[in-house]
Amino acid sequence: MTTPPPAPVLPDLVAAAAATDRWQPRQELRADLRAAVWLVLGLAAAGVPAGLVWWLLAPRADFRITEDGPVVVGSPSAELLVADDAVFVLVMAVVGLLAGVVAWLLRRHRGVALLVALALGATACGVVAWLVGELFGEGPTAAELADVGGTVTTGLDLGALAALAVAPFVALLGYVVGVVINADDGLGRTGTPPVS
Repeated sequence: MTTPPPAPVLPDLVAAAAATDRWQPRQELRADLRAAVWLVLGLAAAGVPAGLVWWLLAPRADFRITEDGPVVVGSPSAELLVADDAVFVLVMAVVGLLAGVVAWLLRRHRGVALLVALALGATACGVVAWLVGELFGEGPTAAELADVGGTVTTGLDLGALAALAVAPFVALLGYVVGVVINADDGLGRTGTPPVS
């Protein structure tokens, strides 16, 4: 009669489980680096259409140049001075929300690298949108202001640079909501990072 093998000791089982379940940050970061770089570049490129949307939606006023100086054409809104910033904030909030949702849907790469890339990419998106919008919505030149009888349109200007923080804030908020409602400690990641 053979004796059964001894039962594994509980501390050995715990140690073996801990060794396989331990978070391996280097492997995770290495596996997610390419997706993180693409996310930053994609969000920076998304700044171009976001800037064009800002340029198209932001209200501006027309002025007719007279001998006495510029005269308003029509009756522009009293909120015109803050309208550029308000439209920019709304456009960046939508872009940030979409970026956060898209980043969360990259299930295989959920983690620290993607979160940092989301913040950097959304910030880059805001800066690119700001530059593109002001480039297309450039104000009148000195020659246009000196042309009596001509009509000029006010330029597009971002007065509150704090508006650049809207896209990263909303993007990270959207991503963190996904983290909070996820019951899995691994954030529902699929696949395993390569072991080196």
